[in-house]
Amino acid sequence: MAAAVVLLSGGLDSYTAAAMLKADGYELHALSIRYGQRHARELESAARVAAALGVKQRLELQVDLARVGGSALTADIEVPKDRGIDGSIPVTYVPARNTVFLSLALAWAEALGAFDIGIGANALDYSGYPDCRPEYLEAFERLANLATRAGVEGARFRIHAPLLHLSKAQIIARGLALGLDYGLTHSCYDPLPDGRPCGRCDSCVLRAKGFAEAGAKDPVLP
Repeated sequence: MAAAVVLLSGGLDSYTAAAMLKADGYELHALSIRYGQRHARELESAARVAAALGVKQRLELQVDLARVGGSALTADIEVPKDRGIDGSIPVTYVPARNTVFLSLALAWAEALGAFDIGIGANALDYSGYPDCRPEYLEAFERLANLATRAGVEGARFRIHAPLLHLSKAQIIARGLALGLDYGLTHSCYDPLPDGRPCGRCDSCVLRAKGFAEAGAKDPVLP
């Protein structure tokens, strides 16, 4: 069984992407990043999701992007609510986050002797982040094969983004068909003090739209 390192945030997308790779026969090694995000709720969800997926192992690394700043997810900047998603890059974009995360995943994959890396990036129902686009992922895959000993010696790293061209509704439908429990996940950028989703940030809006279009009830909502 081939091993794959999957980026697992505890959100709906990364959970579904990891489950799809597992269904394709990969042994999962889950990587979660404590990057200085506003809340640890998503990391708690990542641990639950990893257990539900039966991953071979889960590694949590810390990279303090809060010291870099520049994002409402890491700095003292208000998370936009009810803004109307229009394709512009919002202040919730974390500078170079996917590049940092994929680089860490690449390092671990090379150390494990694994050549497949999974990410829940999506280029349809998303907030306009530049590091979720197919051309970015293609470029990173080329970099992975140029920048590693394994790549230079003839191995071939592959970046798997199985959700890339799916709508949020299609992602949810695919996950439900795989038997996923989305009650384990957390998507909100700015949860309420008791941990409940705000219902108004981009991530909450996209999630609600996806469940509605999929004709399903979101189990994190009352």
